[in-house]
Amino acid sequence: MRRSTIRMWFLVHKWTSLVSTLFLLMLCITGLPLIFHDEIDGLLGDDHAAQLEGPASATGGLPLDTMLAAALAQRPGEVPLFMAFSNDTPLLTVTTGPRPDAAESDMTLLFLDRATGRPLGPAPTGGVMDVILSLHTDMFLGLPGMLFLGAMGALFVAALVSGAVLYAPFMRRLAFGTLRTGRSHRVRRLDQHNLLGIVTLGWALVVGLTGVINTLADPLTAQWQNGELAAMTARYRDAAPIPPAEYASLDAAMRAAQDALPGRAPQFIAFPGGAFSTAHHYAVFFQGDRPLTQFLLTPALIDARDATPTDTRDMPALNQALMLSKPLHFGDYGGLPLKVLWALLDLATIWVLWTGVMLWLRSEPGRIERRIDEIASGAAAGAAA
Repeated sequence: MRRSTIRMWFLVHKWTSLVSTLFLLMLCITGLPLIFHDEIDGLLGDDHAAQLEGPASATGGLPLDTMLAAALAQRPGEVPLFMAFSNDTPLLTVTTGPRPDAAESDMTLLFLDRATGRPLGPAPTGGVMDVILSLHTDMFLGLPGMLFLGAMGALFVAALVSGAVLYAPFMRRLAFGTLRTGRSHRVRRLDQHNLLGIVTLGWALVVGLTGVINTLADPLTAQWQNGELAAMTARYRDAAPIPPAEYASLDAAMRAAQDALPGRAPQFIAFPGGAFSTAHHYAVFFQGDRPLTQFLLTPALIDARDATPTDTRDMPALNQALMLSKPLHFGDYGGLPLKVLWALLDLATIWVLWTGVMLWLRSEPGRIERRIDEIASGAAAGAAA
């Protein structure tokens, strides 16, 4: 690379890093306990599923109409919004609200045991993990906060790419992994920053890109609702919404959905009127039938008045990317061993970010030019070789 090219990449790396680093430190620190959210919930006694015995709620248990009635008896005057299933335990959840299009802040999540029909009470809210999750996802600012953190994630990806571009010519003068322990404290810190940065590069790119995709959840859902979902239900466009009192049997709707998509396990049901359904349909979302596709969802739309199937279609590619990115972002694909690896890489990234801040705070006049010269000399050495 020419010196001017190196300068351009150096400035890209510097400013994308400086703008995003403090927010990325917050995301890495809050992300660390979220990696182990299941284990922490168990320690805090919030893991209701661990206390239940019986068939998985996605495959068997009491009738869904019975479970829905038990849930609504706990929230008189409210309507059902979602029903979600587990593939491992009898735990079944029902989300209710004052109206079909209730805001998330007005929703109540109820736990039930499908094996016995026993209500387990509402999900705890306001705990430390909820606070950490809100800070991590949107900084308590809703969609604007999510989009802002998405922009910081995009800057992080740019910082990673530019750092890798600069690392290649610089390391032509040194063996990979060299730590110049006999040099100044700043040089030692720079070598640590570079080494851990390149070692964690692949993981950081994956987490950064999946984080950016996750921040687009609301716009992607709205796009699906206004595009694919509208096309699937075009003939219902002018029909009046179905009042909750006239909803068809939930068990009949589930049978119709399973006939339309046989061999798959349901993950959740969206009731009429919400963002994941229409004013006239149950939307039954089924998981993929293989480990690599278990997070990909396919909806079956069932007429909520007579429980007849309307349509089934795969979600658009961007929505599928969103479904895959969420578990990958937190290391949910490989159980506890992968979570431990994710945590170690997260800690390494925190160190990379912190050393980057220290290198900038303790920079000296002329240091940037000397750094560019050092990288350029490595590029020249590589070209001569």
